[in-house]
Amino acid sequence: MRNQRDSSGYIFGNITSKVNSSKYVTFAVLDRGYFLEYYGNRTVVNKEKACRLMFHKIESAAYDIRCNVGGEIDFLRKVPCPENSLCVDEDTPWNVVKGHQLTFVVEDVNQPRFWYISLVACYQDPETCNWHHYTEEIELNYDLWLVNGNPNVSSFNPLVYQFSFDKQDTVELYVVFFLVYMVLVPLQVYAAMRQHHPVTRLFTASLILEFLALSLILIHVLKFSLDGEGVQQLAVAGDILDILSRASFMLLLLLLAKGWAVTRQEFTWKPLVFGIWFLYGVVHILLYVWNMTEVDIIEDIDEYQTWPGWLIIIFRTLIMVWFLFELRNTMMYEHNTQKLNFFLHFGASALVWFIYLPIIALIALQVSALWRFKLLLGITYSADCLAYCVMTHLLWPTRSEQYFLLAEETDLGDELDEFNEAPHVINSYTALSSGHRRIPSEPPDLTKIIA
Repeated sequence: MRNQRDSSGYIFGNITSKVNSSKYVTFAVLDRGYFLEYYGNRTVVNKEKACRLMFHKIESAAYDIRCNVGGEIDFLRKVPCPENSLCVDEDTPWNVVKGHQLTFVVEDVNQPRFWYISLVACYQDPETCNWHHYTEEIELNYDLWLVNGNPNVSSFNPLVYQFSFDKQDTVELYVVFFLVYMVLVPLQVYAAMRQHHPVTRLFTASLILEFLALSLILIHVLKFSLDGEGVQQLAVAGDILDILSRASFMLLLLLLAKGWAVTRQEFTWKPLVFGIWFLYGVVHILLYVWNMTEVDIIEDIDEYQTWPGWLIIIFRTLIMVWFLFELRNTMMYEHNTQKLNFFLHFGASALVWFIYLPIIALIALQVSALWRFKLLLGITYSADCLAYCVMTHLLWPTRSEQYFLLAEETDLGDELDEFNEAPHVINSYTALSSGHRRIPSEPPDLTKIIA
């Protein structure tokens, strides 16, 4: 039978200071139910009052050897801890992870919960049990680990151990899609080498950007699963490349909807098309920056529940309507059956790609934050991957040559060779030889034969 503590969450580490002080500050580990009130009272201007309000609810439930022996929840530690020793609140040394000064064991039996850690300049007077503001300056050195699984055993799952519950199992998602793109990208590169066409090149560039983005993110999460840190710069670069990939893919869809390289070699309103594409990319990147810097991690929202998020969804929806309008005009102009068949399949797949984001953004409003990230990630990557697979199929050289307008100059060398082997040319050679003339080893000049 599996030990329950082996599947618990652990928060452990060291908090020390080079300056000795007679008072301590407080390190708090709180679940969301206690943390929201605690966090909300931090803005009270009077710091003494703020400390009392922040711990008003917590002190009735938190265990303290002097002020609340009846408390049942392990929420607080007095820090800094003595050098090379356990924190003063650690009364069960066997519970502390070896080599560290403090340990919290989080056991959520019924359902997962979000837990938050906080260092606050408040302390509880051991005599009066009242909370006060710590007025002195103190510099703390800390090394803290937040893991899912018992760090004292070697059987923990490395794909779960370092990750918060809402991001567990995402490594497997990244690996699966990486393997799919490992097959898809070489196929498309091969197709692009066989068919030198601007549509194929643009699509190949978009696909390669997506593959590079996924590769960088995968490196980050794999390293994160090993050390709990990862390479954040790679993750950010991967996210930016992912945005650029989707923006370039959207440009391709708009150009094809206008019939570029299928119905016509040139298209109208070029500044408008490229302007909207550029604006969409910029807005998407700004949304990403906003989400990384302005959205409080405490808030139970994702990027599409902010006003920049709604802006990008509305923008994408308007582009989708414009896409359908342009595609309809192109199909009314086109009369070739094969090209119309291409536009039908292309339009259906592109419409799915356009509309999935607004739909899942609405669905995410009803989904718990514990599952929301995985839902958005899974559907987004699945929709993008499906769109790339469909486009690879539609633009494969043996199919696309039926409806692409090829603007490259035609090589007449092969046609000239065939002409040289034509029957009337051979007959001319025979006529020349019948007059007892020496037949040259090389074919005679074509202009003389015709003459």
